[in-house]
Amino acid sequence: MPASTLKIATFNINGIRSRVGALCHWLAREAPDIVCLQELKTADESFPAREIRDAGYGAIWHGQKSWNGVAILARGEEPVEVRRGLPGDPDDSHSRYLEAAVSGLLIACLYLPNGNPQPGPKFDYKLAWFERLIAHAQELFGSGHPVVLAGDYNVVPTDQDIYNPRSWRKDALLQPESRDAYARLLAQGWTDALRQRHPDAPVYTFWDYFRQHWQTNSGLRIDHILLSAELAPRLRDAGVDRWVRGEDHPSDHAPAWVVLGPAARRKRAG
Repeated sequence: MPASTLKIATFNINGIRSRVGALCHWLAREAPDIVCLQELKTADESFPAREIRDAGYGAIWHGQKSWNGVAILARGEEPVEVRRGLPGDPDDSHSRYLEAAVSGLLIACLYLPNGNPQPGPKFDYKLAWFERLIAHAQELFGSGHPVVLAGDYNVVPTDQDIYNPRSWRKDALLQPESRDAYARLLAQGWTDALRQRHPDAPVYTFWDYFRQHWQTNSGLRIDHILLSAELAPRLRDAGVDRWVRGEDHPSDHAPAWVVLGPAARRKRAG
């Protein structure tokens, strides 16, 4: 890949301690420049920083024992932490949000709550967290900085993003409130890179472990990479590393990624 391009990926690893070998294999094979990880399921002190450093990546992370957890990796450099935790609720103890400056971009890694079962307090928390994200994303978008919002959003935006919505209608991922929140986020001006690049094709990032869903390609698209107005014109490609889901002892997600071209040169005055 030319040095002037950037490959940015998001991957719900579903337990980094048990899958660090698979993670490093993917990093070696696909060589993304920036990676957002979700669902680390480990405390900060147990994060496999040495293995990731040996793979050629700097990292920052926001862990939580047994649950949640997010990290940002950068190939050949150290991400500079900007924010730890989503603003708007000082009592929220979940490790679900991390921001860093990497390669001239602001990278926001997020793990939006699942929300099941719904209705109930978990769904209420999901929607409240989503509103906080929308408010913060508006500030980021309005800043004029080149921003990437990447992660597991736990939202199937439309029926086009699921193999068959019939048996999922009661799931929190497909509720009208969840979809409306995602639509309002996009309405700020963000570009959904995977859908922009593949407007008509079925694109999935998640296949659960039940009912042979991987074997029958019965997937969902819930991992999204959103680009700010400054970055959208630089979108060159986007896709999913599906092969990762077919490996031994896989996460139920596969990495989604985008490739950004070089920034346009500023014209000299005069």
